[in-house]
Amino acid sequence: MASRTNSSSNFSETSSYDDNEQSSSVPAPDRVDPQNPGHRNNSFNGLLGFTFGSKKMRKKKPFSQNIATVGLALFMIAFVLTNWWMLSRIQKSGRAPGVEFRFLKANSSTLFIREELVRLGKARKPQKTIYARLLSKAAHALAEGQNKPEPKDLWAEPYFVASSWKPCAEQRDLRPSEGKNGYIMVTANGGINQQRVAVCNAVAVARLLDATLVLPKFLYSSVWRDVSQFGDIYQEEHFIDYLKPDIPIVRELPQELQSLDLEAIGSLVTDADVVKEAKPSFYKKYILPILHKNRVVHFLGFGNRLASDPLPFQVQRLRCRCNFHALKFVPKIQETGALLIRRMRQNVTRLGPLDRHLVGPFSKSMMKGERNRGGKVARYLALHLRFEIDMVAHSLCEYGGGDEERNELEAYREIHFPALVELKKTTKLPSPAALKAEGLCPLMPEETVLMLAALGFNRQTRIYLAGAHIYGGKSRLASLTTLYPNLVTKESLLSSAEIEPFKNFSSQLAALDFIVCSAADVFAMTDSGSQFSSLISGFRVYYGGGKMATIRPNKRRLADIFVKNNTIDWRTFEQRVRKAVRQTKRVFSRPVGRSVYRYPRCKECMCNT
Repeated sequence: MASRTNSSSNFSETSSYDDNEQSSSVPAPDRVDPQNPGHRNNSFNGLLGFTFGSKKMRKKKPFSQNIATVGLALFMIAFVLTNWWMLSRIQKSGRAPGVEFRFLKANSSTLFIREELVRLGKARKPQKTIYARLLSKAAHALAEGQNKPEPKDLWAEPYFVASSWKPCAEQRDLRPSEGKNGYIMVTANGGINQQRVAVCNAVAVARLLDATLVLPKFLYSSVWRDVSQFGDIYQEEHFIDYLKPDIPIVRELPQELQSLDLEAIGSLVTDADVVKEAKPSFYKKYILPILHKNRVVHFLGFGNRLASDPLPFQVQRLRCRCNFHALKFVPKIQETGALLIRRMRQNVTRLGPLDRHLVGPFSKSMMKGERNRGGKVARYLALHLRFEIDMVAHSLCEYGGGDEERNELEAYREIHFPALVELKKTTKLPSPAALKAEGLCPLMPEETVLMLAALGFNRQTRIYLAGAHIYGGKSRLASLTTLYPNLVTKESLLSSAEIEPFKNFSSQLAALDFIVCSAADVFAMTDSGSQFSSLISGFRVYYGGGKMATIRPNKRRLADIFVKNNTIDWRTFEQRVRKAVRQTKRVFSRPVGRSVYRYPRCKECMCNT
């Protein structure tokens, strides 16, 4: 993705562009006629008249001062044109009456919806920018602040005692399990994130029941359309050997059990048979007798089927040990992940705190970059923009697209969320406005870019965009890519030959996103409930030493700020957003009942020194 850098500066005369009026010292970009860029308002012509005054005035000025004056004028022209260019890009996407869907290249967790939308005749959708005023102010702020220092601790986790937590889930003080009660099979459903949690929970259940675990398998999904199995994503030998002191793991069932009809004998257990967040007592009461009788149990699905509390100390630690130590990506993924990290750092030869845990031996190759800039730091922000059509449709919120958007999302719900459609018919659900006020709607790309600009990330910030196809395509991303031109994806960083081995394997593509996001100097999520974001934030906590900042917005508080988009001034907007995000940027010790994968700061997973 091509980046474009425009120069600007900060002058004491420059207006802050508040609500009621704008200073005439620098013309606002909306005063530039987009149909005739050469025609500008009187204040701009006045500026030129003052700069290039009469010959008599110029003769009295020293040559150096004259050159400085001309330079200032050219600089101000560049400033105005920069603002006009950014705003015209944003406004263009908002004015288009029927912008076609233009998708990013294939990304992780791909949803194959193009053919469905074409079949439904809904492949055209108007894009409306409801935050045009605030985006205009953000564009001004970014153009003016290119040479300003960023806010203190913007790239840091504001929690001093976080550095006292150290990883210690690898510590063992329990006897190895013999696995004598039978065999546990698990075929995990969902995407790579749900599958990862299911695998770790299966390891814990095998220990609870003193059973042998069969190497996990992954269920093929008509949504994700990825045939990848465990060995295509994770190192099988490392997984088996690392957990050998905890539970026995075999690659397949013994020969005498392979011919059994597990469903017929009652050994097939689906998610419908296991309550969510099931406690250890459930497995001992209902699953252990099946093991004793049939010697094998097959969990089909197994998403979110083991409680966070109460759980024996060593079993809880085992879950952490599996997630943070036993699951290592295969070399093919590690090597390409290391390449992406190095390119995000612009080939600066330095290692981050998480690099060796993410890419293993390939972290050494990152020290052999093309150049070394010495003390100069090349930082980047990773952004998981959870704004895919499944999330948007399931939220029941509205995003400024009017009747066409509502019809399009309802058509998608009828295909993928029929139960939700029936619920709408029988139950009075909260209005879109009420859902928004409660923070139950995903942040739109426009809201995300406003948040980043308000926090103080400057226009040159390198941003890695992870996630699936954005609902609305590139036109919906116009505000983000215009205000932050150094935004890239793995598709734009890798050559066609480098990404070819991962095409059509959404879970492997998601693994690349996992690596780059985990290693980022700052990771920003737009939905704190996302499994992907939760796993990454936990990984950064576990290995980050309290230095890996994560931005997790409080959407309820942000909604209260965004609702004032037509009246609030930019300075107040900045202050309120920074306060809202600062309070959720800290990651404290794990609350009772919360996931150890997301909140590993607990005595089972980490040691507080």
